[in-house]
Amino acid sequence: MAAATAVLISLAAAGCSKNATGSEASTPAASGSAGAAAPVALAGSVTFNQANLAKLDAALKSALAGKDLSKVDIAMVVNVAADYWKAGQVGFLKGCSDLGIAKSKCTYFAPPNGKLTEQNSELETLRSQGVTGYSISAIDPTSAAGTIHTDVQKGIDVLAIDSPLPGTDAASLYLGTPNYTAGYQAGTAMKQVLGGKGKVAILVGSLTASNATQRIQGFEDALKGTQITVAQKVNDNLQASTATSDAETILANNPDVNGLYGVYSYDGPALAQAVTSAGKTSSVHIVSDDSDAQTLKFIQSGVISGTVVQMPYQQGYTGAYILAAEKVLGKDKTMAIVKPYLEKDGSTLSSGVGLVTQSDLSAYQSLESQLGIG
Repeated sequence: MAAATAVLISLAAAGCSKNATGSEASTPAASGSAGAAAPVALAGSVTFNQANLAKLDAALKSALAGKDLSKVDIAMVVNVAADYWKAGQVGFLKGCSDLGIAKSKCTYFAPPNGKLTEQNSELETLRSQGVTGYSISAIDPTSAAGTIHTDVQKGIDVLAIDSPLPGTDAASLYLGTPNYTAGYQAGTAMKQVLGGKGKVAILVGSLTASNATQRIQGFEDALKGTQITVAQKVNDNLQASTATSDAETILANNPDVNGLYGVYSYDGPALAQAVTSAGKTSSVHIVSDDSDAQTLKFIQSGVISGTVVQMPYQQGYTGAYILAAEKVLGKDKTMAIVKPYLEKDGSTLSSGVGLVTQSDLSAYQSLESQLGIG
């Protein structure tokens, strides 16, 4: 059984409901008018979707039992070399190990500078080495469409992770966070810490990637009915240093900005550094995404109010199982096993959404430690 099963932490979370598979997922509630609300301390949740994914992993492993996996050669290709993805790498290699696939047949790649040319070059290398399938967090989904089409036509299995790939040959299955829900949860957290009043800026690594646009939409929808406005949306082009300088400029030129939302994993620490340098840790509230080590340190110190967290470990672990199954069992048989665990949209396999605050930081760190992420 998947390692995640034994370490499931069940913390009750407000506004959670059961989906068709029984997993817990944040559900947008009517926002109403929150203009007069007072700021409140955030309470988080680190439940994720581990129980259901563990059942799926077990079903896939059972279907693969006794089958020849010697021709499986898979890869996990992400969008940037950030701390966030280290958990995904651990999960991917653990999934390969649990299936008995040699480490030499399981390639993990993170573009050192988050550049499209780096990602494309790695895909070319994988093709030349005979990869049978890969999961990918595409830096530029539009430019990736042609490459994915060519690979799928050649019999290479492609799995979208982290960000969906609509309009491509990999659109039928997405393993990752329901990004609108994640953004909505971030917006709800911001609404609470600002007491329903204020002006916020959004900083993100891409204004076109599906995960970014869906999160921003969810964030803005959560703020409807309040007296909070979004002053700016700034693209930092996957560069933490740019995010910091952009935040510094925003704070200097907009003294009425009292909230910052950092969408990509490195944005949280980058914004925290800017707010600290400006001496505004008590007046500017930060809500971020993901759980880089620096982000968690800023959660602990209170500089970041809360961070919406994913489960990249499971994107790696379950991703390895799916890619192996597609090679050995075929796509149709694999999808038949996966289908009962999908969200209502019929294509999203949720790795879960959580919210880490000061109150549950230790519980989240315990979960990370037990998964071998730490």
